[in-house]
Amino acid sequence: MALIGAPQTTLAVGVAAADGGAPGQPAAALPALIEAGLLAGAYDVDETVQIFYRQRGFQPVWNRPERIHELIAAVEALRDHGLDPSEFEADGLRAEASLSVAALPPERQVERELRLTGTLARLVQQIRFGRVDPRGLYRMWNFSVPEQALSAPCGSRASLMDRRCRRPWKPRRPICRSIANCAQRCSSIARWRPWATGQRCLAAQPCGRASAARVPAVRARLAAEGEGADGLVGSDDPARYDDALAQAVMRFQRRAGLAPDAAIGRQTVDALNIGPAQRVDQIRVSLERLRWVAQDMQGDHLLADITAYHAHLRLGGLPAWSSRVIVGKSARATPALLDSVQHLVFNPKWVVPPTILREDVIPGVVRNPEYLADHRMRVVDRSGQAVDPALIDWQNARRSGFPYMIVQASGADGSLGRIKFSLANPYSIYLHDTNARSLFRRDMRALSSGCVRLEKPQELALILLDDAARWTPEALEAALAGGKTRSVPVAREIPVLLHYATAGLDEEGRFQFRPDIYDRDAAVLAALNAAPR
Repeated sequence: MALIGAPQTTLAVGVAAADGGAPGQPAAALPALIEAGLLAGAYDVDETVQIFYRQRGFQPVWNRPERIHELIAAVEALRDHGLDPSEFEADGLRAEASLSVAALPPERQVERELRLTGTLARLVQQIRFGRVDPRGLYRMWNFSVPEQALSAPCGSRASLMDRRCRRPWKPRRPICRSIANCAQRCSSIARWRPWATGQRCLAAQPCGRASAARVPAVRARLAAEGEGADGLVGSDDPARYDDALAQAVMRFQRRAGLAPDAAIGRQTVDALNIGPAQRVDQIRVSLERLRWVAQDMQGDHLLADITAYHAHLRLGGLPAWSSRVIVGKSARATPALLDSVQHLVFNPKWVVPPTILREDVIPGVVRNPEYLADHRMRVVDRSGQAVDPALIDWQNARRSGFPYMIVQASGADGSLGRIKFSLANPYSIYLHDTNARSLFRRDMRALSSGCVRLEKPQELALILLDDAARWTPEALEAALAGGKTRSVPVAREIPVLLHYATAGLDEEGRFQFRPDIYDRDAAVLAALNAAPR
């Protein structure tokens, strides 16, 4: 699945570097006042604003009303990016545009100039990098720190005010093209009519396709969302679950990130009862999350889309590989991380992580003395020497501490399968094969202990090894079939993004909502809605 596209600004404020001062004022006067005020620290402005004016020789920007009107238009367009225009006080900007700059005292001219540029800097910062700092929400956050808003927004050393920034933004990659879909979806959802039967259109208990008492409510709910053209309105028998309604239910299920089975079960009922305001919030949160990571998605990268249970590799701007994935269950959530594959491990042994040791393995041994043997596990001390499990007090191991390690032997039936993709993070999070391949047939695949299991690991391994002469599919299979544990360096060091978003595009480019499997949206939404500092 693709994600909602990374937003960019189309603000057209082309200003030549040789602009003079305000009308009726010597050309050098205002630049000198701006320079003196900034050097003296007389104005409370961001460092990016100071850098911006130094780069343009302290020439003013806002000495023409049409530029302020362009800024106002950009502020009002923030809704398309899921941001709040009211934070930027458009009425005050309109008042500034109506002023005669030449009639203002010099100090007021400088204050006005710097305040408008500060407004532009905040606007660009929010559109390009987000309103919320994710480091305040997530302890593990390690994606790239945002650039300064006015440093190089056009992809060159030019400032935002360079005329090259006036060109309409034309998205070239699928991840970017989807911003238009998102903006349209945001607008249409906001205009949805209220659900026909009130706050909740369906009772909470699940029902099957044949439950005639529920059918009129489902029909009315889907028609309210805009499905009327598909035969939902004006049916001869509104209580009959006909083919038109079944097709509409399946389309809705796809949009809601559910299995399109046409059955109106509990998950479908819950999704039908989500109102348009909640969906708009979901889009806003997903756009914000994408702004946080957009700069790390510019080149080659491997994206593991956690809520979509899918991974995509892009090389040279083109799709190179994709795979269904299994991610962490809610109690052991896969974190959002920026990482890279350091090396591959063929036929990996598995050293059981502390959480799984404490919560799964030790209780398992207490219940069944043959647990270790059944799972081909052994106990070793810190030097790697084998320890007799019969000598360990397993009943008290969780309370008194466990000074040993549990290691599972390599093999296709091991928890890591036959290939491990080692990452650099210190949290024991990595990508790997699995011995439970049947789980990929499930629609909801939050089933692991935090790592990401890949359905097609050998295809990815060949791409990362990037040596067609040495590593053919046959050579890779032979190395794996040999059973020997070995580490192999990768020829391509590709950034790996573990990303979480509850709105995006499906594999066919259709807009889709996804369940918030880790309940992470609420904290981001609260931060988005918080008053500016």
